[in-house]
Amino acid sequence: MHILSSQAAISLTNARLYAEMKQEVALRRRAEEELRAALAEVETLKNRLRAENIYLQEEIRREHNFEEIVGSSPALLDLLGQVERVAPTDSTVLIYGETGTGKELIARAIHARSARRDRPLVKVNCGAISAGLVESELFGHVKGAFTGAITARTGRFELANGGTLFLDEVSELPLETQVKLLRVLQEQEFEPVGSSRTLRVDVRIIAASNRDLAQAVAAGQLRADLYYRLNVFPLTIPPLRERQSDIPQLVTFFLTRFAKRIGKKIDKVAQDTMDLLASYSWPGNIRELQNVLQRAAVLSTGPVLKLERVLFPTLSASPSLSPSAMSAEPPGTHAVAQEAAVQADHASSAPGSGTLEDVERHHILSVLEKSAWVIEGPRGAAKILNLHPNTLRSRMKKLGIHRRVTRQKP
Repeated sequence: MHILSSQAAISLTNARLYAEMKQEVALRRRAEEELRAALAEVETLKNRLRAENIYLQEEIRREHNFEEIVGSSPALLDLLGQVERVAPTDSTVLIYGETGTGKELIARAIHARSARRDRPLVKVNCGAISAGLVESELFGHVKGAFTGAITARTGRFELANGGTLFLDEVSELPLETQVKLLRVLQEQEFEPVGSSRTLRVDVRIIAASNRDLAQAVAAGQLRADLYYRLNVFPLTIPPLRERQSDIPQLVTFFLTRFAKRIGKKIDKVAQDTMDLLASYSWPGNIRELQNVLQRAAVLSTGPVLKLERVLFPTLSASPSLSPSAMSAEPPGTHAVAQEAAVQADHASSAPGSGTLEDVERHHILSVLEKSAWVIEGPRGAAKILNLHPNTLRSRMKKLGIHRRVTRQKP
């Protein structure tokens, strides 16, 4: 009897242990399944992030390269053909072009089509750096190299290692710095300011200038040996006046972007306005055209863009334009917008108020004053600006426009 009871107790213990083990195995399997599901979710998220990164990289390339170089004129197509040929090489490129022609855009296009596209493109505006700091900017410095050097600084050449260095306005470099730049071009090595340690780099150089560098050499402002080192593959960007057939495409491209940015609907450009834009000589090139179209988009009061003389002094001063070419504006509600536009034009000419938001803020304020701060209705500011009232309120909030409440004297 005692033996039977002992065996029964052992059987019960075994059954309990088996149940516990079975439960533990089930829990472990469930945990493993949850882990596999979590790992699968992580992998899905990694794939999504990888895809988003590829997409963003494509967007970045699209934002800064040939998709922004708009036009199909023979002069532009010839330039882009040269870009395609030189980009895959490691040749030094020297870009000539007037101010506003898009030298940096061409440099970005070359970099994006080179084997270095996954490495950085580092820009240096040589004309914007003081002579005393330019070597530190290019080559870096060690701590204590000079008064004020409280920390070490990595130079642009080191930052661009493996990639491309874009030297804009290269002729503005001091002569003593040109000697050190020449050494980097020849030997691919340099010493940071205040250091005896030599750093080796692998950098492609793209230089740019709006000056005739051969004349700069003759004037003693640029070393001849540096000029020959830089002038391996020269590219000349045609000014906008030499590619007038591209202006309609550029107008559409920029206007679409600006209208979307400020939340306006501009369907097309009046033909007489397009004729005016196409006939102007554009001494400031694409940058000037871009600025004019920014203002045009901000001050537009309808779906059809019409250029007014009062809005663009540079255009009205152009000898190629005649007063009869300017479109007459109808009276009525639009007259309020036109008067407000004049005030906005004067305001935008003031120092420190040249940004797109400044122009828009002044223009909206002018229209609000003319409409007695009435937003809705047939004579309201929203109607004058051709905006939905809620859109106008949103723009006012974003631009910090609030009605000033003045207390009346008793």
